Amino acid sequence: MKTNKNDQKKANVRFKNHFVKAIRHITLLYVFLLSSLSANCENYPYRSDVLWVTVPDHADWIYKTGEDAIVEVQFYKYGIPRDVEVEYSIGTDLLPSDKKGKATLKQGRAKINMGTSKQPGFRDMRLTATIDGTTYRHHVKVGFSPEKIQPFTQEPKDFQSYWQKAVEENKKTEMKYTITAVSDMSDETTDAFLVKLKVDSRHWLYGYLLYPKNAAPKSCPVVLTPPGAGVKTIKEVTSRPYFQQNGMIRFVTEIHGLRPTLDEEDFIDVRSAFSEYLEMGLDNPDHFYMRHVYLGLVRCIDFLTSLPEWDGKNVAVLGGSQGGALSIIAAALDKRVTLCVANHPALSDMAAGSKDLTSGYPHYKKDFYSEANVRTMAYYDVVNFARHVTCPVYMTWGYNDDTCPPTTSYAVWNTFTCDKESLITPINEHWTSDATNKNQMEWLKKKIGQK
Repeated sequence: MKTNKNDQKKANVRFKNHFVKAIRHITLLYVFLLSSLSANCENYPYRSDVLWVTVPDHADWIYKTGEDAIVEVQFYKYGIPRDVEVEYSIGTDLLPSDKKGKATLKQGRAKINMGTSKQPGFRDMRLTATIDGTTYRHHVKVGFSPEKIQPFTQEPKDFQSYWQKAVEENKKTEMKYTITAVSDMSDETTDAFLVKLKVDSRHWLYGYLLYPKNAAPKSCPVVLTPPGAGVKTIKEVTSRPYFQQNGMIRFVTEIHGLRPTLDEEDFIDVRSAFSEYLEMGLDNPDHFYMRHVYLGLVRCIDFLTSLPEWDGKNVAVLGGSQGGALSIIAAALDKRVTLCVANHPALSDMAAGSKDLTSGYPHYKKDFYSEANVRTMAYYDVVNFARHVTCPVYMTWGYNDDTCPPTTSYAVWNTFTCDKESLITPINEHWTSDATNKNQMEWLKKKIGQK
Protein backbone atom coordinates (compact mmCIF):
# COMPACT_ATOMS: atom_id res chain seq x y z
CA MET A 1 0.00 0.00 0.00
CA LYS A 2 1.48 3.41 -1.03
CA THR A 3 1.54 6.40 1.32
CA ASN A 4 1.36 9.99 0.11
CA LYS A 5 4.35 12.06 1.35
CA ASN A 6 2.09 14.95 2.45
CA ASP A 7 -0.11 12.53 4.37
CA GLN A 8 2.99 11.12 6.06
CA LYS A 9 4.14 14.61 7.06
CA LYS A 10 0.70 15.38 8.50
CA ALA A 11 0.77 12.13 10.43
CA ASN A 12 4.21 12.96 11.81
CA VAL A 13 3.01 16.41 12.91
CA ARG A 14 -0.06 14.89 14.61
CA PHE A 15 2.14 12.35 16.40
CA LYS A 16 4.51 15.09 17.54
CA ASN A 17 1.63 17.24 18.85
CA HIS A 18 0.10 14.30 20.73
CA PHE A 19 3.51 13.43 22.15
CA VAL A 20 4.12 17.01 23.35
CA LYS A 21 0.66 17.13 24.95
CA ALA A 22 1.29 13.82 26.68
CA ILE A 23 4.62 15.06 28.04
CA ARG A 24 2.93 18.23 29.28
CA HIS A 25 0.22 16.22 31.05
CA ILE A 26 2.79 13.97 32.66
CA THR A 27 4.85 17.00 33.73
CA LEU A 28 1.79 18.72 35.22
CA LEU A 29 0.86 15.55 37.07
CA TYR A 30 4.41 15.27 38.40
CA VAL A 31 4.38 18.89 39.57
CA PHE A 32 0.98 18.36 41.19
CA LEU A 33 2.17 15.27 43.03
CA LEU A 34 5.31 17.05 44.19
CA SER A 35 3.29 20.03 45.43
CA SER A 36 0.85 17.70 47.21
CA LEU A 37 3.69 15.86 48.90
CA SER A 38 5.33 19.15 49.82
CA ALA A 39 2.11 20.45 51.36
CA ASN A 40 1.79 17.30 53.45
CA CYS A 41 5.40 17.60 54.61
CA GLU A 42 5.40 21.31 55.48
CA ASN A 43 6.09 22.41 59.03
CA TYR A 44 3.44 24.13 61.13
CA PRO A 45 2.24 26.80 60.56
CA TYR A 46 1.25 26.20 56.96
CA ARG A 47 3.24 28.34 54.49
CA SER A 48 4.00 31.15 56.93
CA ASP A 49 7.22 33.16 56.84
CA VAL A 50 7.14 33.58 60.60
CA LEU A 51 6.97 31.24 63.55
CA TRP A 52 5.96 32.15 67.09
CA VAL A 53 6.95 29.80 69.89
CA THR A 54 5.61 30.29 73.42
CA VAL A 55 7.08 28.11 76.16
CA PRO A 56 5.53 28.36 79.66
CA ASP A 57 7.93 27.42 82.46
CA HIS A 58 5.48 24.67 83.49
CA ALA A 59 5.54 22.02 80.80
CA ASP A 60 1.80 21.29 81.08
CA TRP A 61 0.90 25.03 81.00
CA ILE A 62 -0.80 24.62 84.40
CA TYR A 63 -0.11 26.61 87.60
CA LYS A 64 -1.59 26.83 91.03
CA THR A 65 -3.63 29.90 91.90
CA GLY A 66 -1.28 32.56 93.27
CA GLU A 67 1.69 31.20 91.31
CA ASP A 68 3.34 33.36 88.63
CA ALA A 69 3.45 32.06 85.06
CA ILE A 70 6.68 32.85 83.19
CA VAL A 71 6.49 32.39 79.43
CA GLU A 72 9.43 32.49 77.04
CA VAL A 73 8.40 34.09 73.76
CA GLN A 74 10.33 33.26 70.59
CA PHE A 75 9.94 34.83 67.16
CA TYR A 76 11.48 33.62 63.90
CA LYS A 77 11.23 34.88 60.34
CA TYR A 78 12.38 32.55 57.58
CA GLY A 79 13.57 30.34 60.43
CA ILE A 80 15.98 33.05 61.65
CA PRO A 81 15.55 34.48 65.19
CA ARG A 82 14.78 38.21 64.98
CA ASP A 83 15.36 41.06 67.39
CA VAL A 84 11.97 42.73 67.70
CA GLU A 85 9.87 44.63 70.21
CA VAL A 86 6.74 42.74 71.20
CA GLU A 87 3.67 44.36 72.70
CA TYR A 88 1.55 42.20 74.96
CA SER A 89 -1.81 42.39 76.71
CA ILE A 90 -2.95 39.92 79.36
CA GLY A 91 -6.42 39.18 80.64
CA THR A 92 -8.79 36.50 81.87
CA ASP A 93 -9.91 34.00 79.21
CA LEU A 94 -11.99 35.85 76.56
CA LEU A 95 -12.38 38.93 78.79
CA PRO A 96 -10.81 42.40 78.34
CA SER A 97 -7.11 42.71 79.19
CA ASP A 98 -6.08 44.10 82.57
CA LYS A 99 -2.31 44.24 81.99
CA LYS A 100 -0.24 45.60 79.11
CA GLY A 101 3.45 45.95 78.40
CA LYS A 102 6.35 45.60 75.99
CA ALA A 103 9.27 43.21 75.78
CA THR A 104 12.36 43.30 73.57
CA LEU A 105 13.33 39.99 72.03
CA LYS A 106 17.11 39.46 71.78
CA GLN A 107 18.14 36.80 69.32
CA GLY A 108 14.44 36.14 68.98
CA ARG A 109 13.81 35.41 72.66
CA ALA A 110 12.46 37.06 75.82
CA LYS A 111 10.70 35.97 79.00
CA ILE A 112 7.44 37.60 80.08
CA ASN A 113 5.85 37.28 83.50
CA MET A 114 2.11 36.79 82.92
CA GLY A 115 1.43 37.20 86.62
CA THR A 116 -1.09 35.01 88.35
CA SER A 117 -4.74 34.46 89.07
CA LYS A 118 -6.32 34.30 92.49
CA GLN A 119 -9.27 32.34 91.12
CA PRO A 120 -9.25 29.03 89.21
CA GLY A 121 -9.29 29.80 85.51
CA PHE A 122 -7.21 30.76 82.49
CA ARG A 123 -5.17 33.83 81.58
CA ASP A 124 -4.54 34.79 77.96
CA MET A 125 -1.48 36.70 76.73
CA ARG A 126 -1.89 38.29 73.30
CA LEU A 127 1.28 39.23 71.44
CA THR A 128 1.90 41.69 68.60
CA ALA A 129 5.14 42.25 66.67
CA THR A 130 5.74 44.51 63.67
CA ILE A 131 8.71 43.67 61.49
CA ASP A 132 9.58 44.65 57.92
CA GLY A 133 6.37 46.64 57.74
CA THR A 134 4.04 43.75 58.61
CA THR A 135 2.27 43.13 61.93
CA TYR A 136 2.09 39.57 63.28
CA ARG A 137 -0.06 38.31 66.15
CA HIS A 138 -0.08 35.32 68.43
CA HIS A 139 -1.48 34.32 71.82
CA VAL A 140 -1.03 31.76 74.57
CA LYS A 141 -3.29 30.73 77.45
CA VAL A 142 -2.20 29.13 80.72
CA GLY A 143 -4.38 27.66 83.45
CA PHE A 144 -4.47 28.24 87.19
CA SER A 145 -5.84 25.33 89.23
CA PRO A 146 -8.30 24.49 86.41
CA GLU A 147 -9.32 21.28 88.14
CA LYS A 148 -11.17 23.54 90.58
CA ILE A 149 -13.16 25.45 87.95
CA GLN A 150 -16.88 25.20 88.63
CA PRO A 151 -19.67 26.34 86.30
CA PHE A 152 -21.58 29.53 86.96
CA THR A 153 -24.75 27.97 85.55
CA GLN A 154 -26.99 26.28 88.10
CA GLU A 155 -29.31 23.39 87.34
CA PRO A 156 -33.06 24.16 87.49
CA LYS A 157 -34.90 22.10 90.07
CA ASP A 158 -37.15 20.58 87.43
CA PHE A 159 -34.34 20.05 84.88
CA GLN A 160 -34.60 16.27 84.75
CA SER A 161 -38.38 16.13 84.87
CA TYR A 162 -38.58 18.82 82.16
CA TRP A 163 -36.53 16.76 79.71
CA GLN A 164 -38.03 13.42 80.71
CA LYS A 165 -41.48 14.81 79.96
CA ALA A 166 -40.29 16.30 76.65
CA VAL A 167 -38.76 13.00 75.52
CA GLU A 168 -41.86 11.01 76.52
CA GLU A 169 -44.17 13.44 74.72
CA ASN A 170 -42.03 13.27 71.59
CA LYS A 171 -42.32 9.48 71.52
CA LYS A 172 -45.95 9.99 70.47
CA THR A 173 -44.68 11.25 67.12
CA GLU A 174 -44.40 8.31 64.77
CA MET A 175 -40.89 7.69 63.48
CA LYS A 176 -40.82 8.31 59.74
CA TYR A 177 -37.90 8.38 57.39
CA THR A 178 -36.80 7.94 53.82
CA ILE A 179 -33.52 6.30 52.86
CA THR A 180 -31.84 6.61 49.47
CA ALA A 181 -28.63 5.00 48.24
CA VAL A 182 -25.80 7.43 47.40
CA SER A 183 -23.58 5.77 44.82
CA ASP A 184 -20.87 8.45 44.67
CA MET A 185 -20.17 8.04 48.40
CA SER A 186 -20.12 4.25 48.25
CA ASP A 187 -16.93 2.32 47.60
CA GLU A 188 -15.25 -1.00 48.35
CA THR A 189 -15.56 -0.41 52.14
CA THR A 190 -18.76 1.63 52.46
CA ASP A 191 -22.41 1.53 51.49
CA ALA A 192 -23.74 5.10 51.77
CA PHE A 193 -27.34 6.32 52.09
CA LEU A 194 -29.05 9.68 52.50
CA VAL A 195 -31.67 9.65 55.26
CA LYS A 196 -34.49 12.13 55.88
CA LEU A 197 -35.75 11.59 59.43
CA LYS A 198 -38.76 13.12 61.19
CA VAL A 199 -37.64 14.26 64.66
CA ASP A 200 -40.84 15.72 66.13
CA SER A 201 -44.30 16.78 65.00
CA ARG A 202 -42.93 19.61 62.80
CA HIS A 203 -39.24 19.08 62.08
CA TRP A 204 -37.03 16.81 59.99
CA LEU A 205 -33.30 16.39 59.70
CA TYR A 206 -31.01 14.87 57.10
CA GLY A 207 -28.03 12.61 57.58
CA TYR A 208 -25.68 10.34 55.71
CA LEU A 209 -25.79 6.74 56.90
CA LEU A 210 -22.48 4.98 56.27
CA TYR A 211 -22.47 1.18 56.50
CA PRO A 212 -19.55 -1.24 56.42
CA LYS A 213 -19.74 -2.95 53.05
CA ASN A 214 -22.20 -5.88 53.12
CA ALA A 215 -22.81 -5.52 56.88
CA ALA A 216 -24.33 -8.61 58.46
CA PRO A 217 -27.40 -8.51 60.74
CA LYS A 218 -26.69 -7.71 64.43
CA SER A 219 -22.97 -7.14 63.78
CA CYS A 220 -22.36 -3.38 63.97
CA PRO A 221 -21.98 -0.79 66.73
CA VAL A 222 -23.64 2.51 65.73
CA VAL A 223 -22.04 5.97 65.95
CA LEU A 224 -24.10 9.17 65.83
CA THR A 225 -22.13 12.25 64.69
CA PRO A 226 -24.09 15.51 65.17
CA PRO A 227 -22.76 18.66 63.47
CA GLY A 228 -20.79 21.69 64.49
CA ALA A 229 -22.52 25.08 64.60
CA GLY A 230 -23.80 26.91 61.56
CA VAL A 231 -26.03 26.44 58.56
CA LYS A 232 -23.96 24.47 56.07
CA THR A 233 -23.67 21.27 54.11
CA ILE A 234 -22.80 18.10 55.99
CA LYS A 235 -19.01 17.89 56.15
CA GLU A 236 -16.46 15.14 56.80
CA VAL A 237 -18.81 12.50 55.43
CA THR A 238 -16.20 10.44 53.61
CA SER A 239 -13.04 11.79 55.28
CA ARG A 240 -13.08 9.24 58.11
CA PRO A 241 -13.75 5.87 56.46
CA TYR A 242 -12.04 4.03 59.32
CA PHE A 243 -15.34 3.78 61.20
CA GLN A 244 -16.88 1.66 58.45
CA GLN A 245 -13.57 -0.13 57.91
CA ASN A 246 -13.75 -1.19 61.56
CA GLY A 247 -17.28 -2.50 61.35
CA MET A 248 -19.19 0.53 62.68
CA ILE A 249 -22.29 2.15 61.23
CA ARG A 250 -21.94 5.95 61.28
CA PHE A 251 -24.78 8.48 60.99
CA VAL A 252 -23.51 12.00 60.16
CA THR A 253 -26.29 14.59 60.47
CA GLU A 254 -27.30 18.19 60.12
CA ILE A 255 -29.94 19.80 62.35
CA HIS A 256 -31.91 22.29 60.24
CA GLY A 257 -33.85 20.03 57.89
CA LEU A 258 -31.93 21.26 54.85
CA ARG A 259 -31.22 18.71 52.13
CA PRO A 260 -27.41 18.46 51.95
CA THR A 261 -27.50 18.24 48.16
CA LEU A 262 -28.66 21.85 47.88
CA ASP A 263 -26.34 24.14 45.94
CA GLU A 264 -24.05 26.37 47.99
CA GLU A 265 -25.91 29.42 46.63
CA ASP A 266 -29.12 28.10 48.15
CA PHE A 267 -27.34 27.56 51.46
CA ILE A 268 -26.18 31.18 51.37
CA ASP A 269 -29.78 32.34 51.01
CA VAL A 270 -30.99 30.10 53.84
CA ARG A 271 -28.01 30.97 56.03
CA SER A 272 -29.01 34.63 56.06
CA ALA A 273 -32.38 33.68 57.55
CA PHE A 274 -31.07 31.04 59.99
CA SER A 275 -27.77 32.61 61.06
CA GLU A 276 -29.09 33.59 64.50
CA TYR A 277 -30.83 30.29 65.23
CA LEU A 278 -29.19 30.07 68.67
CA GLU A 279 -31.16 33.17 69.66
CA MET A 280 -34.54 32.11 68.26
CA GLY A 281 -37.15 31.62 70.99
CA LEU A 282 -34.61 31.86 73.79
CA ASP A 283 -37.04 33.64 76.10
CA ASN A 284 -38.97 30.39 76.66
CA PRO A 285 -37.60 26.84 77.14
CA ASP A 286 -40.53 25.42 75.16
CA HIS A 287 -39.91 27.70 72.18
CA PHE A 288 -36.12 27.77 71.93
CA TYR A 289 -34.89 26.62 68.51
CA MET A 290 -32.64 23.94 69.99
CA ARG A 291 -35.51 22.08 71.64
CA HIS A 292 -36.30 20.02 68.54
CA VAL A 293 -32.56 19.54 67.96
CA TYR A 294 -32.07 18.00 71.41
CA LEU A 295 -35.15 15.81 71.01
CA GLY A 296 -33.91 14.88 67.54
CA LEU A 297 -30.87 13.26 69.12
CA VAL A 298 -33.11 10.70 70.82
CA ARG A 299 -35.00 10.16 67.58
CA CYS A 300 -31.69 9.54 65.76
CA ILE A 301 -30.90 6.85 68.33
CA ASP A 302 -34.39 5.39 67.84
CA PHE A 303 -33.57 5.13 64.15
CA LEU A 304 -30.08 3.67 64.60
CA THR A 305 -31.20 1.04 67.09
CA SER A 306 -33.98 -0.03 64.70
CA LEU A 307 -31.46 -1.03 62.04
CA PRO A 308 -31.23 -4.82 61.64
CA GLU A 309 -27.41 -4.53 61.42
CA TRP A 310 -27.09 -2.90 64.86
CA ASP A 311 -25.29 -5.25 67.27
CA GLY A 312 -27.92 -4.67 69.96
CA LYS A 313 -25.38 -3.33 72.50
CA ASN A 314 -23.17 -0.43 71.44
CA VAL A 315 -24.41 3.10 70.76
CA ALA A 316 -21.75 5.84 70.55
CA VAL A 317 -22.05 9.59 70.06
CA LEU A 318 -19.14 11.62 68.73
CA GLY A 319 -18.73 15.26 67.76
CA GLY A 320 -16.86 18.53 68.15
CA SER A 321 -17.89 22.05 69.20
CA GLN A 322 -21.70 22.18 68.84
CA GLY A 323 -21.41 18.51 67.88
CA GLY A 324 -19.46 17.86 71.09
CA ALA A 325 -22.20 19.57 73.07
CA LEU A 326 -24.89 17.54 71.34
CA SER A 327 -22.96 14.32 71.98
CA ILE A 328 -22.92 14.99 75.72
CA ILE A 329 -26.58 15.98 75.67
CA ALA A 330 -27.52 12.79 73.82
CA ALA A 331 -25.64 10.70 76.38
CA ALA A 332 -27.56 12.39 79.19
CA LEU A 333 -30.99 12.22 77.55
CA ASP A 334 -30.80 8.64 76.31
CA LYS A 335 -29.37 5.83 78.44
CA ARG A 336 -29.06 3.64 75.35
CA VAL A 337 -25.88 5.63 74.66
CA THR A 338 -22.97 3.51 75.88
CA LEU A 339 -20.00 5.69 74.84
CA CYS A 340 -19.49 9.43 74.35
CA VAL A 341 -16.67 11.29 72.58
CA ALA A 342 -16.72 15.10 72.75
CA ASN A 343 -14.25 17.69 71.48
CA HIS A 344 -14.27 21.22 72.99
CA PRO A 345 -18.05 21.30 73.62
CA ALA A 346 -19.96 24.48 72.81
CA LEU A 347 -23.16 25.63 74.60
CA SER A 348 -21.31 25.36 77.93
CA ASP A 349 -21.79 27.79 80.84
CA MET A 350 -23.48 30.18 78.41
CA ALA A 351 -24.97 32.46 81.07
CA ALA A 352 -21.61 33.17 82.74
CA GLY A 353 -21.26 36.20 80.48
CA SER A 354 -24.14 37.84 82.34
CA LYS A 355 -21.74 38.30 85.28
CA ASP A 356 -18.69 39.25 83.19
CA LEU A 357 -17.28 35.74 83.47
CA THR A 358 -15.94 33.53 80.68
CA SER A 359 -18.85 32.06 78.75
CA GLY A 360 -19.05 29.36 76.12
CA TYR A 361 -20.08 29.59 72.50
CA PRO A 362 -22.22 31.31 71.21
CA HIS A 363 -20.92 34.10 73.50
CA TYR A 364 -24.16 36.05 73.79
CA LYS A 365 -23.85 39.83 73.86
CA LYS A 366 -24.26 41.60 77.17
CA ASP A 367 -27.70 43.02 76.32
CA PHE A 368 -28.99 39.54 75.52
CA TYR A 369 -28.93 38.33 79.12
CA SER A 370 -32.50 39.09 80.08
CA GLU A 371 -33.97 37.20 83.02
CA ALA A 372 -36.10 35.06 80.68
CA ASN A 373 -33.19 34.25 78.38
CA VAL A 374 -30.87 33.29 81.25
CA ARG A 375 -33.57 31.04 82.66
CA THR A 376 -33.90 29.20 79.33
CA MET A 377 -30.13 28.86 78.93
CA ALA A 378 -29.98 26.76 82.10
CA TYR A 379 -32.30 24.13 80.56
CA TYR A 380 -30.05 23.86 77.50
CA ASP A 381 -26.58 24.22 79.01
CA VAL A 382 -24.14 21.33 78.60
CA VAL A 383 -22.89 21.58 82.19
CA ASN A 384 -26.35 20.62 83.44
CA PHE A 385 -26.49 17.62 81.12
CA ALA A 386 -22.91 16.57 81.94
CA ARG A 387 -23.72 15.64 85.54
CA HIS A 388 -26.36 13.18 84.30
CA VAL A 389 -24.10 11.28 81.89
CA THR A 390 -23.46 7.75 83.15
CA CYS A 391 -21.59 6.15 80.23
CA PRO A 392 -17.80 6.46 79.72
CA VAL A 393 -16.70 9.78 78.18
CA TYR A 394 -13.59 10.68 76.19
CA MET A 395 -13.09 14.44 75.89
CA THR A 396 -10.48 16.55 74.07
CA TRP A 397 -9.82 20.29 74.22
CA GLY A 398 -7.06 22.84 73.68
CA TYR A 399 -6.09 25.85 75.75
CA ASN A 400 -5.69 28.39 72.91
CA ASP A 401 -9.30 27.90 71.79
CA ASP A 402 -11.24 31.19 71.62
CA THR A 403 -14.44 29.64 70.25
CA CYS A 404 -14.99 27.10 73.03
CA PRO A 405 -12.54 28.35 75.66
CA PRO A 406 -10.70 26.02 78.04
CA THR A 407 -12.48 27.61 81.01
CA THR A 408 -15.84 26.25 79.86
CA SER A 409 -14.38 22.91 78.77
CA TYR A 410 -13.07 22.44 82.31
CA ALA A 411 -16.45 23.52 83.70
CA VAL A 412 -17.95 20.59 81.80
CA TRP A 413 -15.12 18.17 82.57
CA ASN A 414 -15.19 18.90 86.30
CA THR A 415 -18.95 18.30 86.35
CA PHE A 416 -18.79 14.75 84.99
CA THR A 417 -19.16 12.04 87.63
CA CYS A 418 -18.97 9.16 85.13
CA ASP A 419 -15.93 7.18 84.00
CA LYS A 420 -13.93 9.71 81.97
CA GLU A 421 -10.70 10.06 80.01
CA SER A 422 -9.19 13.16 78.44
CA LEU A 423 -6.66 14.26 75.86
CA ILE A 424 -5.60 17.84 76.56
CA THR A 425 -3.66 19.55 73.75
CA PRO A 426 -2.63 22.97 75.12
CA ILE A 427 -1.44 24.53 71.84
CA ASN A 428 -4.61 23.67 69.93
CA GLU A 429 -7.11 26.31 69.02
CA HIS A 430 -10.55 25.28 67.73
CA TRP A 431 -9.41 22.13 65.93
CA THR A 432 -8.27 18.56 66.39
CA SER A 433 -5.65 16.75 64.34
CA ASP A 434 -6.30 13.80 62.04
CA ALA A 435 -4.34 11.63 64.47
CA THR A 436 -6.53 12.73 67.38
CA ASN A 437 -9.68 12.02 65.39
CA LYS A 438 -8.53 8.52 64.49
CA ASN A 439 -7.45 7.82 68.08
CA GLN A 440 -11.02 8.54 69.18
CA MET A 441 -12.18 5.72 66.94
CA GLU A 442 -9.51 3.51 68.55
CA TRP A 443 -10.86 4.47 71.98
CA LEU A 444 -14.32 3.39 70.86
CA LYS A 445 -12.92 0.08 69.59
CA LYS A 446 -11.16 -0.53 72.89
CA LYS A 447 -14.29 0.19 74.90
CA ILE A 448 -16.45 -1.91 72.62
CA GLY A 449 -13.98 -4.76 72.97
CA GLN A 450 -12.77 -4.91 69.38
CA LYS A 451 -9.17 -5.86 68.66
